[in-house]
Amino acid sequence: MHRRNLLKASMAIAAYTGLSASGLMAAHAWAGTDTADGEAKTFDFEALKAQAKQLAGSRYVDTKQVLPPTLANMSPLQFNAIKYDGNHSLWNKLNGQLDVRFFHVGMGFKQPVRMFSVDPKTRQSSEVHFHPSLFNYQKTTVDTNQLKGDLGFAGFQLFKAPELDKHDELSFLGASYFRAMGPDGQYGLSARGLAIDTYAKRQEEFPDFTKFWFETPDKDSTRFVVYALLDSPSATGAYRFDIDCQANQVVMTIDAHINARSAIEQLGIAPMTSMFSCGTHERRMCDTIHPEIHDSDRLAMWRGNGEWICRPLNNPATLQFNAFADTDPKGFGLVQTDHEFDSYQDTVDWYNRRPSLWVEPTTAWGEGSINLLELSTTGETLDNIVAFWTPKKTITAGDSLNYGYKLYWSPLPPVSTPLARVNATRSGMGGFIEGWAPGEHYPEVWARRFAVDFTGGGLERLPEGTSIEPILTASNGQVKDFNVLPLEDIKGYRVIFDWYPTDDSVAPVELRLFIRTHDRTLSETWLYQYFPPAPDKRKYP
Repeated sequence: MHRRNLLKASMAIAAYTGLSASGLMAAHAWAGTDTADGEAKTFDFEALKAQAKQLAGSRYVDTKQVLPPTLANMSPLQFNAIKYDGNHSLWNKLNGQLDVRFFHVGMGFKQPVRMFSVDPKTRQSSEVHFHPSLFNYQKTTVDTNQLKGDLGFAGFQLFKAPELDKHDELSFLGASYFRAMGPDGQYGLSARGLAIDTYAKRQEEFPDFTKFWFETPDKDSTRFVVYALLDSPSATGAYRFDIDCQANQVVMTIDAHINARSAIEQLGIAPMTSMFSCGTHERRMCDTIHPEIHDSDRLAMWRGNGEWICRPLNNPATLQFNAFADTDPKGFGLVQTDHEFDSYQDTVDWYNRRPSLWVEPTTAWGEGSINLLELSTTGETLDNIVAFWTPKKTITAGDSLNYGYKLYWSPLPPVSTPLARVNATRSGMGGFIEGWAPGEHYPEVWARRFAVDFTGGGLERLPEGTSIEPILTASNGQVKDFNVLPLEDIKGYRVIFDWYPTDDSVAPVELRLFIRTHDRTLSETWLYQYFPPAPDKRKYP
């Protein structure tokens, strides 16, 4: 497991610091040779939904356990050294295309997650109980004499043939976090089952997946179904994941039934978490050998009215929260558009191989907003980007909501605008003629220059001499000095303009741009949030 994934999930669990802990779970006897050896019980999704609904009507009980010292005091490297024994994997005897292994509890992973195997024909389920014999501790510091009783598991990983003994295809680990690899075998951003009060007047709440039920797939199947029970102080939920591990992408069809235990100020549906440190337009934190460092470079939105939006991500000096109102959105996601090695020059984290994550609603979501939270980060190990859908309706105790959606983990989203799309955003010193220096043959007036490149959408087929008109608005300041230049390398156009301050305000400036010819729109809409420097910093080197 990659260090970033481990730290990311561990940080989520750490948000519960200070909450009361229950003791160790009651011990279960270990018997038999099958991995799932618990008592057989009937399982169906309708019963799980009823269970979650009933649970929401009762007081929340924190089930995080006090771990034995040998597990509680582990470092990330020590935790990562614990290996699950593949001979005890859930579908080992199936010898098929898919298999499941489990994560050990330890370090910050204190929530015992219960795992169950389900026969899809008889609908009988049996629990998989924790036992030290399921794991390999040879290269660890774990004192197995301290491992008493059924400690449960921290999460699970799915492996896909022929990589059963090499790397996993997806994992669920920590709170309600999960992630899947792209076709290049690299993890990137994460998703969550639910976000609560990410940007609210009280501390953010991280719900837990506390139980999973796995339907045994056919031997040659690349898709499987898993169910989950979610629990937190403010909400419960019953989830069905239909996961299809295709050759070039992982597609998850999700049916989420959420119940409010109490009033929720901000409910986050289909939340995703990513990292943006620096890129072509944001160089503040790029004092490294790498030209760019990010898991995702933009928030892409396909609005309910059909408009396509490109919102480049930022690494702001202070926390920024933006809400984009919409009704029945067609889709949104955090996208990694650039998959060229030269853009990152990274041989450790391989940012050019990171997948994008696209959300496609399959039910009517109604009125609400796509929310974007951007935090400041000093390095690539800290995720600083969160995006999710928030319903407009106020959530009160006793409310139940249902959301259906698909998640696509792939290099690029499965859909794109038929218009020209934003290829890249660049920013630097302005106020002077390109090719000259500030103050040289030009008045030394401070400005910020932007270059937005558009490609696709038939731009390459426009007749020579076609007039390309940039339509740009700014919430503050003045924009001028426009240039529209053809770019043969991308078969598109570059729009260059300068932003000039008209006052001393350092409030974010909202920029909105698209291109057209006569009355015909040619591109998606570019949204950008620029943070002007303080007046005493508005000068050239």
